[in-house]
This record gives sequence, C-alpha cells and structure tokens, in this order.
Amino acid sequence: MYSFKNDYNQTCHPNILKELKNLENIQFDGYGLDDICDKAKEKIRKEIENDSDIHFIAGGTLTNLIVISSILRPYEAVISCDSGHINVHETGAIEAVGHKIITLKNDDGKLNANEVKKVFENHFNDENAEHTVKPKMVYISNPTEIGTIYTKKELKELYDVCKEYDAYLYLDGARLAYSFEAVNNDVYLKDYKNLVDVYYIGGTKCGALFGEALVINNEKLIKDFRYNIKQRGGMLAKGFILGSQFNTLFSNNLYYEIGKYANDIAAYLSEELEKRNIKMLSKRVSNQLFLILDNKTITELRKNYSFEKWQVIDDNNTAIRLCISWATDKDKVYEFLEDLDKIL
Repeated sequence: MYSFKNDYNQTCHPNILKELKNLENIQFDGYGLDDICDKAKEKIRKEIENDSDIHFIAGGTLTNLIVISSILRPYEAVISCDSGHINVHETGAIEAVGHKIITLKNDDGKLNANEVKKVFENHFNDENAEHTVKPKMVYISNPTEIGTIYTKKELKELYDVCKEYDAYLYLDGARLAYSFEAVNNDVYLKDYKNLVDVYYIGGTKCGALFGEALVINNEKLIKDFRYNIKQRGGMLAKGFILGSQFNTLFSNNLYYEIGKYANDIAAYLSEELEKRNIKMLSKRVSNQLFLILDNKTITELRKNYSFEKWQVIDDNNTAIRLCISWATDKDKVYEFLEDLDKIL
C-alpha cells in the first residue's frame, strides 16, 4: 500500500536526520533559547530580508490557535473562507477559546478582498455594531487547502483592506515550500514583509519531522508573545529540536528544493492524467491534485493506494486528492499510472 494521502506521512528529509544525529552529544538550553535556534532565525531573516520576530512552534493547528487567540480580544472575530483550515479541520479550536470565525464563500480556495471589505463595512456601518462580534483579523492559507495560490496583487488588496479597517492579516503557510515553484507564482519569502502582519513557514508538511516557524512582521504583536506560546502549551522544552530542523531546511536551498521536487512530480502526474482524459476538480497549481473518478475505479485503486476522498460529485463519481511531497517515490507514481491504465 502506497500513500498519496498527505505530505507528512514520512519522518523527515535525510539532511535533518543527519543533523539531529550530529547533535546527540551536545547540550542546549531549553525552550528555544539556544544557539541553534538563533542560527536558524538568522538564516530565515536573511531569506525574508527583514528583522522580524521568529518563534518555532510544534504544529500548524497550535500555531493558528496561539496567534489568533493572542491577537484578538474576547469580542473580536477572524474572517476566513469556508474552506479555511481553521474552519474545517481544527475541531473548533478557535471557537473553543471564544472567537467566532466569520466565513465567506471561497473563490477557488481563496478570499476575495472586495468580499472581505463588505464584512468590515457591514459591521462598522451597523448602528448596533457593539452588539455583534467585531471583525479584527483575516485568515488565509498559501497555498490554499485546494492547492491554489495567492498572487502578490491579491495579497496586497487583502492587506490594504485590513489596514483600512485597523485589522490584521494572518497567513497560514503550512505548505509554503510548495508555493514558490507553483504555477504562475509571483510571491517569495522576501515579499511577505510588505504583505501580511504575521505568517508561518511550514515545516511539518515541508520536510521537517514536525514544526513551524512563526514570523511576526507587525511590531505591535511582538511584545510578550512568548507568554502566549507558553500558556497555550506551545513552548517546547527541547526547542533546539525545532531550531535544528529549520537551520537545516534553510541551508543550501533545501526548503526550495523540497518544494520544487514535489511540484515537478505533481506537474508530471497532472500532464499524464490529462493525456488519459481524467477530469479534475480544479486545475493543478502546486503539490495537490484533485481527480474525479468513478467509484468503481476508486475502489480498485484503494487496493494498492491510499488517498483522501475529497468531494462527492454525484452517485457514481467522487473527487479524490493525491498529495505529492518531498518524499514521494517517482517509481510509485509510474506504478499508479500503470494500475490506473489497467482499470480504465
């Protein structure tokens, strides 16, 4: 059984394992206050071309929870598209700490700046605004949950709306490595300093054992942030394990190579599926592919491969997701296509 179910189904990139092995007889201070975390932060600051505040946190849901709960007051809410990770895949974590998620219909997995602006306008033009939750943050993912990406223009439009209404723009970069070589991408790490208030560089889904690098651009959000990390259970005692991984990911262009490897395979697979006239739920942009297959074909494929059923199309057809990662075996992709040919 070979898995295309997600992009975090294997341990980590061999370079990270090698680096961790090299550290086994070295002692470090705890909670991220160590030399290797400092080195990793400096490497990231060099890439982002900004002296932003950086924190290493164990996982994406935890990062989202810490960021959103620390920034918002009890009466404030976050705007997300209906397919946003905080809305559909985090077990109500944001609502559990008392913040409403205001959802908007997604436009190819993305938020539209004009629609976001309407949410702010409707609130602040309401004579009874103080009787409703106040929108104070906009949450987006790049790439999105369906693998699409935001352009620089789209991000700037969203950020301009946020600044107009004194709100914050937060970007979930769980799969950020796969955005840089995505189709028609024009946003790179150095650009985010002018496009969002806070974001994180994903590690868990991008070659790390686990962990994310949170980057805070807005100086208003920096003071006492470590208190929030500790209170929410995100301050890892062995923080050097996180720092070590990002120190490796940002050495010798590894983070970018990981994204390119996955996107190249996804592009090849997409082209081969197109030759076979396989319908797609959405066009391939980054490392995720969404195929529409008849249910009998899916049943046969599941004998040898695991993947997510994404959306029921009708009684006979379902969309499935194939997720390509830094570790995807090219030979298994060839085998998948051969098996698909036998079934079709």
